[in-house]
Amino acid sequence: MKKYYARDALLPRGWAQDVVISVDNGDIAAVETNARGGDRLAGPVLPGMANLHSHAFQRALAGLTEVRAGDDDFWSWRELMYRFVERITPQQAKAIAAQLYVEMLLHGYTAVAEFHYVHHPAAMATSHLDAARDTGIAITLLPSLYSWSGFGRKPLQPRQKRFATDVKQILAQLDRLRRDLSAEVRIGVAPHSLRAVDPGALKELVAAVPDDAPIHIHAAEQTREVEECKAALGKRPVEWLLSQMRVDERWCVVHATQVTDEETRALAGSRAVAGLCPSTEGNLGDGIFPLAEYRASGGRYGIGGDSHVSRDPAEELRLLEYFQRVTARKRNVVALPGSPAVGTTLWLEAAAGGAQAVGRRMGAIAPGMRADLVVLDAKHLDLQGRSGDAIANSLVFSGSKNVVRDVMVGGRWVVKQGKHPKMRAAAAAYQKALRTLLS
Repeated sequence: MKKYYARDALLPRGWAQDVVISVDNGDIAAVETNARGGDRLAGPVLPGMANLHSHAFQRALAGLTEVRAGDDDFWSWRELMYRFVERITPQQAKAIAAQLYVEMLLHGYTAVAEFHYVHHPAAMATSHLDAARDTGIAITLLPSLYSWSGFGRKPLQPRQKRFATDVKQILAQLDRLRRDLSAEVRIGVAPHSLRAVDPGALKELVAAVPDDAPIHIHAAEQTREVEECKAALGKRPVEWLLSQMRVDERWCVVHATQVTDEETRALAGSRAVAGLCPSTEGNLGDGIFPLAEYRASGGRYGIGGDSHVSRDPAEELRLLEYFQRVTARKRNVVALPGSPAVGTTLWLEAAAGGAQAVGRRMGAIAPGMRADLVVLDAKHLDLQGRSGDAIANSLVFSGSKNVVRDVMVGGRWVVKQGKHPKMRAAAAAYQKALRTLLS
């Protein structure tokens, strides 16, 4: 049993002072307030954040698609991404993922859900598991069913051949991957989208996976997708999912930036998690998820890096709130009546929703949860004189870097004093991979 003392700690009901956190075998065994004892943490402590939606290989594309070429939108960006993915090898995928996971850890992500659809060769899947083990981040690997290029069972395009899978292949892959299960590895499934998976295959896959396996799906990201879904299936994507599938706590519906008020309320009532990726949704021009209305109906949400134009949860949360402000033309939108601090609310709610989405006992500093702790640097200029809610508000809204000092995953310190032990090796391997891919 190891004990840690925090002058300020973000607990499920808000900030508390003089907190002792007892950690045993990777879990939080006890949390005491108004207490002393144990190793003193170097600053305020928050629960680790889950990155619930990752396409790790896209980290290498960040900054390379920001040149206007005609009528740019999501679909033109996708063509650029396809050209890139044609060349990537398992070794390069591992190098990119390892660099990404180091960056995530340095900013306070302690777990990642890898929505994996570049299946061929088969070693592409295990490259992400290897990268996660090397860097110390917990991973939920989600092999993606990807069978069609569009609604109506349109055949895959040549550039999509590396994505090709059917239900039988995904289930066989799950059996192989389960041999690698550990405390830091979980397995779920990710039917890619209603345009890439036909209804029969979707129902077959969901019926075949274990009851506790997370299920993630892209839905209603683009207006064109919504219109094509209505034409092919008679309903909008989220509307179809909620009427035809038993969407529940296992599900994470990613993006949903094109939803009606009725769909918003129904998704909230399903107890699924809305997987929101503000930096990517802004980068791709996807639209804005109606978070205020969704929260008012009791909806759960978490955040993801998706294409990884950002690797910082504070930045994702800041953009999430700012998008709501721009839409509502108001300030401080995401807050609770009993806790009006926006930064605190965002971190607690996203951490809890992310934990549900990745299928882990994390996202809160509480007994029985995994010991995932994010310790901020008490000496950072933007934390001077702050306590309680002002800490989280400054973390999210000051726009500062290097606020995170130490990070614990499952009871083990993987970042100390703002450094990760694999930083240099990961950066060197990443640079080598990029030189080849971009040559």
